[in-house]
Order: sequence, then C-alpha cells, then structure tokens
Amino acid sequence: METETKKKRVTYLNVAHGVKSWLFTVDHKRIGLLYLVSITLMFMLGSFFAVLIRTELLTPAGDLMSSDNYNKMFTMHGIVMVFFFLIPSIPAVLGNFLIPLMIGAKDLAFPRINLLSWYIYVIGGCFTMWAVITGGIDTGWTFYTPYSTTASISKVLVPAIGVFITGFSSILTGLNFIVTIHRMRAPGLTWFRLPLFVWAHYATSVIMILGTPVVAVTILLVGLERGLGLGIFDPKLGGDPILFQHLFWFYSHPAVYIMILPSMGVISEIICCFSRKRIFGYGFVACSSMAIAMLGFLVWGHHMFVSTQSTYTALIFSVLSMAVAIPSAVKVFNWTATLYKGSISFEAPMMYVFGFLGLFTIGGLTGLFLASVGLDVHVHDTYFVVAHFHYIMVGGALMAYLGGIHFWWPKITGKMYAEWPARIAAVLVFLGFNLTFYPQFLLGYAGMPRRYHFYPEEFQILNVFSTAGATILGLGYIMPLCYLLWSLRHGKDAPANPWLATGLEWKVDSPPTPHNFESTPTVDEEAYNYPVTPAAEAQSV
Repeated sequence: METETKKKRVTYLNVAHGVKSWLFTVDHKRIGLLYLVSITLMFMLGSFFAVLIRTELLTPAGDLMSSDNYNKMFTMHGIVMVFFFLIPSIPAVLGNFLIPLMIGAKDLAFPRINLLSWYIYVIGGCFTMWAVITGGIDTGWTFYTPYSTTASISKVLVPAIGVFITGFSSILTGLNFIVTIHRMRAPGLTWFRLPLFVWAHYATSVIMILGTPVVAVTILLVGLERGLGLGIFDPKLGGDPILFQHLFWFYSHPAVYIMILPSMGVISEIICCFSRKRIFGYGFVACSSMAIAMLGFLVWGHHMFVSTQSTYTALIFSVLSMAVAIPSAVKVFNWTATLYKGSISFEAPMMYVFGFLGLFTIGGLTGLFLASVGLDVHVHDTYFVVAHFHYIMVGGALMAYLGGIHFWWPKITGKMYAEWPARIAAVLVFLGFNLTFYPQFLLGYAGMPRRYHFYPEEFQILNVFSTAGATILGLGYIMPLCYLLWSLRHGKDAPANPWLATGLEWKVDSPPTPHNFESTPTVDEEAYNYPVTPAAEAQSV
C-alpha cells in the first residue's frame, strides 16, 4: 500500500510544482496532454466557425453574413480544422503519449525537441488567432492563387506564417517518432511484433518528413512573391498559378493520410481488444500502411482534372487514385475478418469503431467517384466534394480520435468514465454526422456549388436537414467533454488494464510513472496474443 501511494505521488499528473513544471517538461506523456488541451481549444474554435456556416445555410438568402464574411468563415474553419486539429490530433496527442509505452521505451528519442514541437504548434496557432482577431482571411483554406496573390498582403501573410511555422512541428514530431521506433524498441520487439498503431505512425511520420517541407516552401514562395515582386505564381509577373496547385496538392493529398493513417492504427488496436482476437493478416495490415504512404504521393493530380491537365495525364492520375484505395480496402476487409466470430463486446471505444467503419467506407467509395474523370468534372467544386471530404476526415479521423481517447483515457488519467453516456454520445455522433453530410451528396450531385452562402430555394430542405444534423452532431461532441472532465474528479480509479488488452502500455500503472518502466521489458510473444475464443477455435478446425 505504501509503495502504491508513493507511485501515485510521482505520476506525471502531479501538479504540485505548478505551471512551470508543465511548460518546461520533457515527459512525453505531459507533452501529449499539453497537445490535448491546445488541440481541443482549436477544435472548439473551428467548430464555432462551422456553427456560423450551417446557420447561414439554413435559409436560401444570405441573411446572416455578407459574402465577404462568409468567405472568411469557411476559410478560417478549414485552416483551423485541417492544420491545427486533424493533422496533429492523433499523432501529437495519442502518438506522443503511447509510442514510448508501446515499444518499451522510457521516452521519445529527443525529449527537448518534442517539447519544442509543441511550442512551435502554439506559436503557429497564435498567428492564426491573430488573423481571426484582425479580420480573417478569405482565400479558402488552400491559399489558392490568384486569391492569395491579389488579396491584401496583411491578411494573407499572418495565417500563412502560422501554417508555415506549424509545419515544423509536424516535421519534428515525425523525425522523433521515426528515430524512436528504429532505435528504442524493447528487446524482442521485432518489426513484425510491433503494434499496428506504431506501424501507422511510422508510415505517417514518413509523410510528415517528405511532404510537409513542400507546402512550407510553397507558402514561403507566396510570401516572397508578395513581398519582393518575384514572378512565381502571378501571371502578371511571369508566374504560373497552376504551379501553386501542383505544389500544394503534392503535399495536401498525402496530408489526408497524415490524418487517416493514425486513425487506422487506433481502429486496429480497439478491434483486436474488443473482439479478443489477433488481427487477421497482420503482415498485410502493417505493410498496407506503408503502401498508402508511398502511393499517396502519386495521386495529387486528381484534384486538378479541370485545371488544364491533359486527358492522358488525367487518365494516369485516375488509375493511380483508384490504386491507392486498394491498401485501404485491405485494412477494412481484414478488420471485418477479425470481427468475424470474435467475442465482441460493445464498450464505447468499440461503438466509435463501428461508426468509423460505416463512415470511412462511404467516404472511401465516394472517393472512387471523384477519381473518375467524367464524374469528377460534373461534381467538381460542389457539395459532393464537401460531403466526401468530411466522411473521410470527420467520419473517419475524428471518430477514430474519439474512440482512441475513450480507449486510452483510463491509462492517461487513471480514471474510468461513465460508460452509458459514452455509448449514447457515440450513437449521437454517428446519427448526427450522417444527417449532416449525407444530404450534401445529393446537393452536390444536383449542382449546388460549395462556398456559396445563398442558393436556389429548391435546395433548402436538404440544407435544413444538414443544419439539424449538425445540431445533433454538436451535442455528440459536447457530451464527451463533459463526462470525461467529470471523471477526473468523480470517476472510479482505473486498474492497470481495465480492458484486459495486450500490449506493453497496459503493463504499467494507470497513470504511468514519469519514466514508464522500472526496468526495460522484454517481448517474447506476437502482437495481440489474445486467448483463443471457442468460436475462433471452432473456425480454425
């Protein structure tokens, strides 16, 4: 009892040393929590812009905001949600917290660089907040030229600098993960014994390091053109605006996988735990993460089918875009096979997994529509694209993020949350999401352009459904914030392994001590070595 009490006194959650101990910490777990707070604040800001957008679209007339203000709302919504929430959410929060624990290390390879990456993220976020306070930006979250090269330089420069700075946070995080996974694995933890969560973050880190410098340089070139009058993207100066699109999407399509690959790692962990089975086709699922990372760099042109691309080039990008769906389909089929005849239980994390499978599958299949040149030309820049993007990013990445937070919350905080409110929240998010975004497929196919704040009256009923769904979705997001915070004070103490899961992170205290392991563990078994269930045993016979 005395030993247990001493351990509790030295957990990373101990705030006896005050704010200074948090701001100068090099403990990967505390840094993960700093990211959690920062990213949650940015999510709330981006959600506020979304509320204004959906409220405006409740009626056909643009009666809540002017055209300029509406342009600023969807621009700031996109910038905040993509660059400051979706891209860093799982790697910065769950990746930071869990990767050293999962591989038997006491910290990441470069603890001070890890802290620096959080400071860089905060500084970039401050620039973005300053842009909001000083009037916003209306170029769209892609900073497309000629919008970004003709708008007021003071409006473009501040958020562009924010995104530019934040990119270095991703680069440093990816570098830290790669070195840690290569050099600090516990004895016996071979590559094909690694948790799939670690495989997913390794593939994501490769994209961060190879892709992020491209968008950083692209935004820097916009600033140099505006400041020095160089002819890079502006035709008046001898530049080419299409070059910007090539550079931007060369990063930004792989960036989709920065958001979704870590989500796939989360889903693999939860499915194995709550079906009590080893993942079906472990090697295929692990290698498919690397395949997605590599193929993701070859498909940027499908964003530019209507941007002066030749027919033959469009055909090549169309085929490649369909090919990248294959490793994603491998994961979905293997997850489904893992669930088959498993001993499935329906705790809150698993509820989010089922939501993910439904929403991500719809998002992936509609991505094939957009990879088809003829259909893409018809629905390009319509609400069909908005719906597809959100089914992947919100329906996929955010569902997995919430599932992961619920799954590892007892390990992170040492407290259990209330199960039934968590299940209800998962159902509300799933139902609210479909009611919000499925009507937008119909709107887009019927021809409603995105980024318009007024529209023909015949589109109103679908927009009313979409706004009503957003209300339910918002409630589903508010509930976890309430009961998770409630659990910090009133929740039951969590045991080391409340879900009876496999993995090194479940073999340390909840919450872990600052250095994770008293001695370096040794791994002598395969990943996800769950006891064979009677159903699985009968299947093998």
